[in-house]
Amino acid sequence: MKILTKEIENEFKKQGYTGDKKPEDVKIILKLFGGGACSWYLYEHIEDDIYMAYVNLGDLIYAECGTVSLNELMSIKFPPFGLGIERDMYFGEHTLKEVIDIVKDGGNI
Repeated sequence: MKILTKEIENEFKKQGYTGDKKPEDVKIILKLFGGGACSWYLYEHIEDDIYMAYVNLGDLIYAECGTVSLNELMSIKFPPFGLGIERDMYFGEHTLKEVIDIVKDGGNI
């Protein structure tokens, strides 16, 4: 499966810079998952393969926003079968605030 389609790339361009927006005004463009409890919610394309994302690696206390390299993420293989990270094709439309609130409350989205 292709991670970045033309439609997804266009959504990142449409959203643009999010540093001056409130979390309720930032749309999650792409959700990636892998390794059981790991999720990456990408919402801004910065440059090359660097994106801003809300990252939950399974420990709610340490879930946070930061930069991720898409190339590095795609190189991860989870044991024991070497499965990689996948795009959630059925994620739907959610804002950064919605995702943060649900994850911090122990939910899964």
